[in-house]
Amino acid sequence: MRSSSFPAARGGTPPPADAAAAAEASPRRILARVAPYLWPPGRTGTKIRVLLAVAALVASKLFAVATPFLYKSAVDRLSGEGVSDLALGAVGLTVAYGMARLMTTGFQQLRDVIFLRAGQQALREVAVETFSHIHRMSLRYHITRKTGGLSRVMERGVKGIEFLLRFLLFSIGPLLLELGMICVVLATVFDLWYLAVVAATLGTYAVFTFRVTQWRLGLRREMNLQDQDANQKAIDSLLNFETVKYFGAEAREAARYDRAMEAYIGAAVKSGYSLAALNFGQTVLITAGLVGVMAMAAIGVERGSLTVGDFVMVNAYMIQLIQPLNFLGSVYRDIRQSFVDMGAMFHLLDQPPEVADRPGAPALKVPRGELRFEDVSFGYDPARPVLHGLSFSAAPGETVALVGPSGAGKSTIGRLLFRFYDATEGRVAIDGQDLRDVTQDSLHAQIGVVPQDTVLFNDTLLYNISYGRPGASRAEIEAAAEAAQLGAFIAALPEGYATQVGERGLRLSGGEKQRVGIARTILKNPPIVLLDEATSALDTRTERDIQEALRRMGRGRTVVTIAHRLSTVVDADRILVLDAGRVVEEGRHDALLAAGGRYAALWAAQAESAGRFTSPDRAARVAGDGPAGPAE
Repeated sequence: MRSSSFPAARGGTPPPADAAAAAEASPRRILARVAPYLWPPGRTGTKIRVLLAVAALVASKLFAVATPFLYKSAVDRLSGEGVSDLALGAVGLTVAYGMARLMTTGFQQLRDVIFLRAGQQALREVAVETFSHIHRMSLRYHITRKTGGLSRVMERGVKGIEFLLRFLLFSIGPLLLELGMICVVLATVFDLWYLAVVAATLGTYAVFTFRVTQWRLGLRREMNLQDQDANQKAIDSLLNFETVKYFGAEAREAARYDRAMEAYIGAAVKSGYSLAALNFGQTVLITAGLVGVMAMAAIGVERGSLTVGDFVMVNAYMIQLIQPLNFLGSVYRDIRQSFVDMGAMFHLLDQPPEVADRPGAPALKVPRGELRFEDVSFGYDPARPVLHGLSFSAAPGETVALVGPSGAGKSTIGRLLFRFYDATEGRVAIDGQDLRDVTQDSLHAQIGVVPQDTVLFNDTLLYNISYGRPGASRAEIEAAAEAAQLGAFIAALPEGYATQVGERGLRLSGGEKQRVGIARTILKNPPIVLLDEATSALDTRTERDIQEALRRMGRGRTVVTIAHRLSTVVDADRILVLDAGRVVEEGRHDALLAAGGRYAALWAAQAESAGRFTSPDRAARVAGDGPAGPAE
């Protein structure tokens, strides 16, 4: 299916990953999405681990329920009020009591050890799937999304699954199992009145907890929104560190972040107050239930129907119930929040990529490298079309330059060629193959791009250059660096190729980053090359060297050059002059100048602009050789 079948492909904006609908996603649906990660088809080892963990869990709870019996028997032996069914003395019963407590904890830890790998593997698979899906999303999606907010959706979703596994499986589940066992003991060993009091206490506690926690979810959601907003502002400011410095805006950014944090603190304080109210209410209910059951047991002891051991056993069972119930409210709140976070993440996973491979699409084959735009129309917004029935071709081995004023559609052509978007009408083809009918991976493998602004990974020079072809040898990497005029620069660095380039390559100059981008494209060695102002950040001398390297790289390849600075395309086989999404002129440099049309006017304007900012001697050279100054 071609991506144009999705509304977003016609210029719409895909829905955000954390839409309100995601926040209210069905817990049953989310659990159904999580279950396959814990019980993956075809993975017998993982399933065995889960079953063994459940067995250890049941064993730990059996020992936990048996422990108060041993405690009661020891107390009765010491007080002389009863005879234990076990052939053990008081000391033996005490030792058995200690061993039962030890086994309870031991099986709990064994459960965690057995389940640990299965749980972590599930988290890994979810995280990688989400990360991969985000990379499959379209350029439009990433432009309209905020990086900080997107990272929080993924981070919270994965943490939500981790929390769900840890507490739902190992806290709530065991609590319910233990509760059922204790209720059976209270009903059989004592009488139904004890069970009635415990049931009434637990029921009231659960209703109070769930209702108050439901109210608190709104406060928590607001707190998370404010936290996400503050985090986004911090990331956005740090990513624009240089811009902040240029405008002396450090105090302004700090004040902006402070306002965001103030809103977050306000929401966090409200959430904290509500938590205190929840905890106190829970304590009142639990204490009332505990006192009621203990009072009934005390009356039984006074009447002689119960022993002191029975009184102690009832107390032990109530304590076993109270301890996990004390955090039931916070666990329930966090589980609900986890469902919200996981709902947002799964909503993101449910978003179809705007540009998707057709089922069964073959790989692109490029025997020649002929490029054709056939009556292509496209607009990022349906109300504002950028290209209007655009048609042109680039023959195998031909260098075609795209020039024109800003907004003419030059960069859009590059994005359609790389299939960041699909054409609304018409088609883009390479060697007769519609780009929508081949796989994106094969398309991307056949096109090398040198963008206007090269962004580098926060890693070494070696890593960033080798990104063009990860399997390349060290000799091939160094040859590509030499071809991009980087060899001498790297040799002069104390750490050479091991030099760290910093966040987004900020430790390098603009020209150095651009040459790294050129080097990794040379290393990729693709049959089709897209140069998007590839030398815009270079000085004149380096630009000439790089232009020669690019010319050598372009031999035998189809090259599409997007340029503002016309002097960089004078040697192109063909120059297309664009205006308002249409080709208004076409030809070689000399012919276009002689025609005296739009290209000649652009050339004259750039020559005049270059002359205003240069010395008289350089202005004279510009008049004769063409503009060499900054791009217009």
